Amino acid sequence: MSEGLVLIPTYNERENAELIIRKVMSLSRAFDVLIIDDGSPDGTADIVRGLQTEFPDRLFLEERQGKQGLGTAYIHGFRWALSHGYEYVFEMDADFSHNPEDLLRLHDACRQENFDLAIGSRYIQGVNVVNWPMSRVLMSYYASWYVRLITGMPIRDATAGFKCYTARVLRAIDLSNIKFVGYAFQIEMKWRAYQLGFRIKEVPIIFTDRTRGTSKMSSGIVKEAFFGVLQMKISSWFHSQKPVVGR
Repeated sequence: MSEGLVLIPTYNERENAELIIRKVMSLSRAFDVLIIDDGSPDGTADIVRGLQTEFPDRLFLEERQGKQGLGTAYIHGFRWALSHGYEYVFEMDADFSHNPEDLLRLHDACRQENFDLAIGSRYIQGVNVVNWPMSRVLMSYYASWYVRLITGMPIRDATAGFKCYTARVLRAIDLSNIKFVGYAFQIEMKWRAYQLGFRIKEVPIIFTDRTRGTSKMSSGIVKEAFFGVLQMKISSWFHSQKPVVGR
């Protein structure tokens, strides 16, 4: 029986796709995997299809036309997960910057400790980032500081992309109203969960920069996040969210 669904968006991840899928499948708990591929020209989807014969009831593939953005890929995956009855839904990168072994710890935080959202945090215990240049470490660290300053969220790693959601969080958030598709998407989802009063835990992880393939980070993504946080805070003044009942 599956313990949850791991969502992995891909675009040109041919070098990582098989390795990350096999690693998740080898864990001591049975997690299913949904790959959301945005028409990768390098044949990522072909690799996944080939592995589906080996993992027919645990590996799934959703193919989309063109590069539509990280946020829309995850929202597509959230809706797929809810429609298929998953109770725990994970976000994870394809490039091993997130250690698949840490899925177990995120799962424990939600299943055993009854948190609604568990975040794999690089900054809850110092700075745990490997192989990033100092400029990028500082940008990421102070981006989270900036988010805390503007929003008041007590989250040390506001831009983290390694998470476990319970289905009740995803059902409560109006996914059709999520505005951002890039870097700011990760901030917005935490903000929505925080506004709704869900219990959030940061689980310390070590983040290791990719060794295969190329990063998708761009200046446009950073700009979206910077101004997006201001937009979210201002919007909250006019459209307040009541906490969910019975949290």
